Amino acid sequence: MKRPQDTIYDVCIVGSGAGGGMAAHVLTRAGADVIMLEAGPRWDNTKDSAMFKWPYESPRRGASTHERQFGEFGANLGGWSLDGEPYTTAPGERFDWFRSRMLGGRTNHWGRISLRFGPDDFRRKSIDGLGDDWPITYQDLAPYYDRVDRLIGIFGSREGLPNHPDGVFQPPPRPRCWELLIKKAADRLKVTCIPARLSILTRPLGDRAACHYCGQCSRGCATNANFTSPNVLILPALTTGKLTIKTGAMVREITTNAAGLAESVAYIDKATLREERVRARVVVLAASSCESTRILLNSRSSRFPNGLANSNGVVGKYLTDTTGTSVSGFVPALMDGVHHNEDGVGGAHLYMPWWLDNAKLDFPRGYHIEIGGGRGLPGFGVLGGIQRFPPGGGYGKQLKDDYRRYYGSVVNFAGRGEQVPNEHCYCEIDPNVVDQWGIPVLRFHWKWADHEYQQVKHMQETFRALIAEMGGTPLSPMPPAERGYGISNGGEIIHELGTIRMGNNPSTSALNRNCQAHDVKNLFVADGGPFVSQADKNPTWTILALAWRTADYIVEQRKAGAL
Repeated sequence: MKRPQDTIYDVCIVGSGAGGGMAAHVLTRAGADVIMLEAGPRWDNTKDSAMFKWPYESPRRGASTHERQFGEFGANLGGWSLDGEPYTTAPGERFDWFRSRMLGGRTNHWGRISLRFGPDDFRRKSIDGLGDDWPITYQDLAPYYDRVDRLIGIFGSREGLPNHPDGVFQPPPRPRCWELLIKKAADRLKVTCIPARLSILTRPLGDRAACHYCGQCSRGCATNANFTSPNVLILPALTTGKLTIKTGAMVREITTNAAGLAESVAYIDKATLREERVRARVVVLAASSCESTRILLNSRSSRFPNGLANSNGVVGKYLTDTTGTSVSGFVPALMDGVHHNEDGVGGAHLYMPWWLDNAKLDFPRGYHIEIGGGRGLPGFGVLGGIQRFPPGGGYGKQLKDDYRRYYGSVVNFAGRGEQVPNEHCYCEIDPNVVDQWGIPVLRFHWKWADHEYQQVKHMQETFRALIAEMGGTPLSPMPPAERGYGISNGGEIIHELGTIRMGNNPSTSALNRNCQAHDVKNLFVADGGPFVSQADKNPTWTILALAWRTADYIVEQRKAGAL
C-alpha cells in the first residue's frame, strides 16, 4: 500500500473546518484526488456527540475542562491554551488565540449564526475612507451564498434590508416568551429585531432530519440537523473515493521546487513524531487565518526568505477580530414563570442586525445584537450570583425557593461588531519560542482603536436601555472608559480574520481576487485569512462561499492546464 508521501495528489488541503471542508467537497466532486491534513483527531458528530447526556451525568455538571473549554460535553477539542502549543504576545498586550484540534474544527461547536456580508461590507473604504475595499463585490459572491444556503440549509426571514441580504431560507422557529418580550422592547426603541439566521434545519434536507429542539447544538448534533463540516461536507467528499484524510498531522511548512511552485507539505505525525511530506500539484491552506499565516511564515527558503507568499511582507498584517461586550439584566416580569414548553434550537430565535447610520454617530462601523435568556436545561453555574437579586441570597428552603422564582428571569444582550483594520494588530513568528514539535510559534500584537471603544460604549448603552424598557435592572454597572467600556480581548470572540488578505495590488496583498497567492500560482487560501475587512456579521458563511468560489477557480484552471 502506498503511503501518502509516495503519491502526488492533485490537491493537498490543510485544515478541515468550514473552508477546508468546502474545498474538499467541491474539488472531489470535480474529480480531483485530494488529501486533507488535520492536526487533531477524527470527529463524527453523529457518533461522538454527548447531545443526549444530562448535566448530572458529569461530576462537574458539564463545567469546562482544560481539554474542552466550552464545557465538558462540548464538541470542542482545543481552546485558548493547548499543552505543548504555546503562542506569545508582545509585552503589555493581550490576544487570546483559540485553536480547534479536531476534524471539522470550529464548525463542531460554533453558534451557527450564518450571516451574509452585505454590498456595503465589500466597499467600506469607498464609503467612509477607512481600511480598504475588497477586490470583489457582493454580486461576485451572491451566487455562492445561494449555493451554500441550498447545500447546507439555513432558516431565516426575507426582510429586504439593504446591507443584510436575504438568503434561500427555511422557515424560522417561532420566538419564545422571553424573546417576544425583548422584541416588544426593541420595537418601542426602534431597534430592528428579526428572526435569527442559523444553519440549523427546520425542515428535512436530503438525508438530514430537521431539528428536534433539544437545544444542545454546541455538543455536536447526533441527528445531523445542524451544520458541521465533517458530516455535511467531508463525509459526502469521502463517498466519492477521491478524498484521503490524515489526522494527527501538525503541518510545519510548505516546500517549493526550482520553479518556485508549491511542491509538498511537511508535517509532524503526532503518533510517530516523524516528519512526513505530502506532495501535491495544488496546495490549499484552510487551517484558520492565523494558523495558515504561521505555516506561510515558517515556509522560508532562499527564494522566499520572508516566508511563502510574503515577498511584500504583508502576511500576518491587518489582523482583526470581532468586537464584543455583553450585559445581563434581571427582568421581574419573567419571575415566577409558569412551567411551559420552551422548545427551540440551540440558540436564539431572534437577533438585531445593525440599524443605524454611522454618519450620525461617533464611530464608523456597526454591530449586531445576539440575545439570550429563557428556562433551558440548567447546567453548571446556573443563577450564579443570586445574591444580586432583591432578596440578597440566603440559605435552606428560602434559597431553593428563590432559585425557582428567579430561574428564567435573566436576559442577556451581546454585541458583535466590526473592527477597522489597523497597523498595530498583526502576528509574526516569535524568534525564540517553538512548540513541542520544534515549530516556531506566533507572536501577537494587538491594540483596539478609539473606533472600537466608542462602538462598544454604544453597545453597553443600548443593552441597558433595552433592559430598562423591559422593566428590568442590569446585573452589572456600566464599565468605565478606563476599562474600555467592557470590550472583549482581541481574539476572544474567535473571529480572527485578514492576515493573508486578497487584493488587486500585489504590493499590498498576498492573494489575488481568486484567493490565489500572487507569488505562487498553485497556492490558495480558503479560510478567514483572505478577508479584507470584518463586517458586523459572523464570518463563517462568507468563508464557505469564498472557499466554494476558490475551489471552482481551481477546477477551471486545472481543466485549462494552468495548474
